[in-house]
Amino acid sequence: MEASCEEIIAGYRRVRTDLDAWLAGATMADLRRKSNGTKWTNEELLFHMVFGYMVVRALLPLVHLVSRLPTPAGKRFAALLNAGTRPFDVINYWGSRSAALYFNRLRMARKLETTINAITRRLERENGRSLGRSMPFPDRWDPFFAPIMTINDVYAYPTKHFDFHARQLSLTHPSH
Repeated sequence: MEASCEEIIAGYRRVRTDLDAWLAGATMADLRRKSNGTKWTNEELLFHMVFGYMVVRALLPLVHLVSRLPTPAGKRFAALLNAGTRPFDVINYWGSRSAALYFNRLRMARKLETTINAITRRLERENGRSLGRSMPFPDRWDPFFAPIMTINDVYAYPTKHFDFHARQLSLTHPSH
């Protein structure tokens, strides 16, 4: 069952609160400590979690465009992206490590806020028909990418991504 716009926006609000709490409660040593099950530090992983929202902001215009193309064109595009999974994984890893140097504990909360605000404004302008448009996706790029995703699925994706990686932080959860 697809998430409603209200559920998606509520998830965005919760994520902002969680990130703020993690950043407020973590020491520099906590942030520099390795996360659980990744090669990233906690600070790098927190940025990667924020990056999921940044990706969606950039991805939405492309999804709107590709969803209007004939299905075979969309399938070829997704297959091409899937073929590039290995380079994508390398770029994803090193990109998050590098970007976390700038979007560190001092800047990432503000980046998440501005990104979520932009995505929310866009979501609020969507209608049922546009949210139902779909396109083939590179499902090998991320465990939350399905072979076919609706625009609604794309809006819901970054919170699923955030919550998945939140379990890999070696930080105390903000609600505890």
